[in-house]
Amino acid sequence: MRSICLTLPTNRHCPDTIAALGEEAAYAADHFDVDVHLLVLDSSAPEDRAAHAEALRRLAPHPRITAHHLDEDVQRDFLERVTARSGSAKPELLLDLMLPDGVSYGACTNRAFLVAAALGCESVHRRDSDSRYQSVDGDTVFPVHHELLSLGRRAADAEPGVTESDLADGPRERRVAMVGGSFVGELSVDIARIRDADPGVYHDVVSLWAPEDWTPERKRDLVEESFAGAGTEPFTADHSLLTVVDPMRVDMCNIAFHGETVGERVPLPPARDTIGSDYFLIHLVHDARLPGVLHNRHIVNYYTGERRTGPGFLAYQTRFAKFLLSMLYFHFVYDRMAEAGDTLLDEHGRARPAAVAALARESTGLDTAENVRRLDALDTAYRRLGGPYADFADLLAGRRERLLDEARGDMADFALLTEAWQGLVAAAKTTPPVRPPAASR
Repeated sequence: MRSICLTLPTNRHCPDTIAALGEEAAYAADHFDVDVHLLVLDSSAPEDRAAHAEALRRLAPHPRITAHHLDEDVQRDFLERVTARSGSAKPELLLDLMLPDGVSYGACTNRAFLVAAALGCESVHRRDSDSRYQSVDGDTVFPVHHELLSLGRRAADAEPGVTESDLADGPRERRVAMVGGSFVGELSVDIARIRDADPGVYHDVVSLWAPEDWTPERKRDLVEESFAGAGTEPFTADHSLLTVVDPMRVDMCNIAFHGETVGERVPLPPARDTIGSDYFLIHLVHDARLPGVLHNRHIVNYYTGERRTGPGFLAYQTRFAKFLLSMLYFHFVYDRMAEAGDTLLDEHGRARPAAVAALARESTGLDTAENVRRLDALDTAYRRLGGPYADFADLLAGRRERLLDEARGDMADFALLTEAWQGLVAAAKTTPPVRPPAASR
């Protein structure tokens, strides 16, 4: 019987989400031949962690579900043991990249990959705390249904479990590396108020994540489809497509990766305070022509209030600005990965970490003039909006050089972590996530 890791990284109050995650775990165990490790990686405040622990205690017992609630102290202890055993000459730096100060969307999922490896799980199935499941006629629509039908199977063998397939012959012999859906509801990036206030400014801002040399038409098309997910159409009936999945059609709140093919091979970029840094593997799967399944059990996206006022607003807009700056480097890597194609894989159809690390490291030599122009355009746009956006423009102006340096440094960190990843995974597989009581400090 295979084991899977259904994980929720969180830094906010979300006991209702945890209860729903428990229901998805039960669905997986009841409908598939799997043991489910339900993993909550908790970076929230003490009172919220207590509420999360209570939500986990209230889950109905199930013989094939094991819940793991790891706060940051426990995560740090696990990572200290893993990095020390990894063989790296820089264990302290790796620890900082795996559990940094500040928000890192890539690092929290990387921790899930390592804990899953420690638990003997074949796959990682990620959900987000600011999302919820759809339901039809009282039945909840769980994405894990499609994930477990296909993930890890030879693509040709997975065809009977999907609605349709458009795979060419070559990829049909590879294993399904990723299964994902998208979301319905609010935009995945919290900038709808910019769109509502001034559509022209919204276009100017969103188009900044395109390569600078794209035509106006391509940028306009990108703006129209960016961050919208699957729109607002509710789920009515299942549809799944076995394909090389378009990265624009899936979201990290609704995703599963096969460990041996992807998650145990290449980590996510550990950039601090940068939205979108956790989407890299979706691009890798696509560019390497690894099979995936795109399904329509979309999750409902919504926003909590803390990112829309005061310090939360400034912090979120900083993450968005850093996302725009990161694209100078990511577009370079994505273009080179698309050119590399099948050579991104080894003879067993698994991602090659050395190929990815080399491209990430090469990107750090790019001229930053394009990013200087991005910051200029963002400053102009936000000052046109006025109010808190103008205040953010003032903050941005005082941090320009630092932000430019951080964007480049984040890619160097990604290259280093990718080079060390195999050693970290191997060490994790011999390291229990929680020390036995007799071995506690």
